[in-house]
Amino acid sequence: MAGLRKGCCYRRLERPYTRKSKYKSKSYIKAFPNHKISRFEMGERNRSYEYKVKLVSKGTLQIRQNSIESARMIVNRALQDNLGTNYYLKINVYPHHALRENKMLGGAHADRLQTGMAHSFGKVVNTAAQMKKGKELMTAWVFRSGLDQAKQALKSAAPRLSGQFGIEIEPVSV
Repeated sequence: MAGLRKGCCYRRLERPYTRKSKYKSKSYIKAFPNHKISRFEMGERNRSYEYKVKLVSKGTLQIRQNSIESARMIVNRALQDNLGTNYYLKINVYPHHALRENKMLGGAHADRLQTGMAHSFGKVVNTAAQMKKGKELMTAWVFRSGLDQAKQALKSAAPRLSGQFGIEIEPVSV
């Protein structure tokens, strides 16, 4: 069985296709996969931090939930190792968009089992978060002493995500 398709198959932002059928039950997505993102908030929340470090999208794109989870794990591990509990990390996007795939059978005598592109609504294989230019993917709140570590941790997450990302730093106004 084949694994996941490449991220470039799904990174373009498109309007969700809605199937309209004369049979009402065929117009709905019946099953959604479970979320792979285990936590959206990490670290100590109730502190007055000095700086806010953001990972910001430089373009319009979709990011699959498994790449968001991979980036979250890398950033959280780096912040935890370097800063202990002196940080707060939050993921700002939620993967709502359904990614569907019309799986085609291959091999000998499989051509009679599939419908081809005649009914190509597809099954939901994954979910993605849609991001526009300038939207924040992750935000880390840190003190002045952990500013460089937070910047480096968020920079290490960018290769795991499709698209280009930048880092913005702003002081927290109390």
